[in-house]
Amino acid sequence: MTQPFTAAVVQAASLPTDSMGAAAKAAGLIAQASANGAKIIVFPEAFLGGYPKGASFGTPVGMRKPQGREDFRAYHEAAIDLNGPEVAAIAEATAATGAFVVMGVIERDGATVYCTALFFDGEKGLITKHRKLMPTGAERLIWGFGDGSTMPVIDTPLGRIGAVICWENYMPMLRMAMYDQGVTLYCAPTADDRDGWASTMRHIALEGRCFVLSACQHITRGAYPADYDCALGDDPDMVLMRGGSMIVDPLGNVLAGPDYAGETILYAQIDPAEVIRGKYDFDVAGHYARPDVFQLKVDVAPKRPVARIGDQN
Repeated sequence: MTQPFTAAVVQAASLPTDSMGAAAKAAGLIAQASANGAKIIVFPEAFLGGYPKGASFGTPVGMRKPQGREDFRAYHEAAIDLNGPEVAAIAEATAATGAFVVMGVIERDGATVYCTALFFDGEKGLITKHRKLMPTGAERLIWGFGDGSTMPVIDTPLGRIGAVICWENYMPMLRMAMYDQGVTLYCAPTADDRDGWASTMRHIALEGRCFVLSACQHITRGAYPADYDCALGDDPDMVLMRGGSMIVDPLGNVLAGPDYAGETILYAQIDPAEVIRGKYDFDVAGHYARPDVFQLKVDVAPKRPVARIGDQN
């Protein structure tokens, strides 16, 4: 069985319009967390590419304003390509440290952008991704929808690692799909800094009998350009996301956080044996499942809008 190890969640501000700068900042934070013993490091939602807190993209019901179209063009430009220099910088940082990193990004794929969690495994670099299945509220104006083909749980020497982004964590069937894959390190990059988020993370840890690692940005209005369209105001000192990052064990005990004070890295000791100890009396995808009454079907096939039949190229 894997010996206990240290996990870290990064609570830091992105550089919303400078993805390469944000990647360089992330690389420094990876080095810092690794120097403090962290073997797995989780970053917030949209750390590369930026979370557009308070922006409307000029879209009242029934119309699109020209400035909103330009705002989207700029947001698309700030998104990252998976073969781009930002990913290379994170891969270099993980290779140097050997750490496993879960990184929230805005991924550009053609003209569409996706809210995505990338998985980096030491010298292997980028190994897979999870695209957010259901953008929340106005996020649907700007982000595409993931499909069932990017819901991985990865077997590693640290445990089985998966990621569920922000309000996906309120989707019971998605959670069950993760539990069924045996997730033990359940990563939750988020932009939700409400008081109630901590209760959600504790519930998931208890429900899945897994460690939950949640990371949220602590970021002020001053991190965004002066002309950024922010419905919350333009005071540069205004906190737009206040953090609340935390780590929870399989019995719902809070090991670190929630922290609302500022940029920080939170650490906790992970004992993998606690997962099996927790499942002694509750295994939601095992002895507590009642498949004679309840069954979940998960379609993991990729969904493409065009199928080229007979294409030999």
